[in-house]
Amino acid sequence: MGVTYFKRYRMEIDLTRPLFAPPRLAEGYSLLAWSEKLLPVHAEVKYKSFRDELDANVFPCLGDREGCRRLMEEISAREGFLPEATWLVQYWPEHATRPELCGTIQGVIDTVSGMGAIQNIGVTPNHRSQGLGSTLVYYALGGFHKAGLRRVFLEVTAQNTGAVRLYHRLGFRTTKTVYKAAEIAYV
Repeated sequence: MGVTYFKRYRMEIDLTRPLFAPPRLAEGYSLLAWSEKLLPVHAEVKYKSFRDELDANVFPCLGDREGCRRLMEEISAREGFLPEATWLVQYWPEHATRPELCGTIQGVIDTVSGMGAIQNIGVTPNHRSQGLGSTLVYYALGGFHKAGLRRVFLEVTAQNTGAVRLYHRLGFRTTKTVYKAAEIAYV
């Protein structure tokens, strides 16, 4: 084992300015608002989204099914948890007997700064490049706006260039660079 430092960007968006145009979901996709009974589903989608990704090294709980469950329990129990900024995406093709849950986002109000904080935007691998990340962010930002917040932030690992580009395209600006220490098993 050894310690590795991962470069991460803190990115912010100003909600007093007009948001980007609402994304249109592809056929078969729809959003589900937060419900306590959906907590296990959020955790499972989070796990499927992150288990094979770099962020599972940065935050080991994301690479573990039970770790994702505990993380969702912690997020939803936080004082500033914001159900209006917490969404799931489901895909229900025409002839399927049940939907496939494939995207998740959570929002909390950071009680120290009074800003919104987006947590763990995840889209499962088979459903990427469908605009689901943009849709999740748009609806989460709408929830923060309805709650009266003026600014929202998120953190993203710098090596996740696709996510960094997406957030810039949506109007987020990098405000700070931080480094996260993580223990990595060297092979």
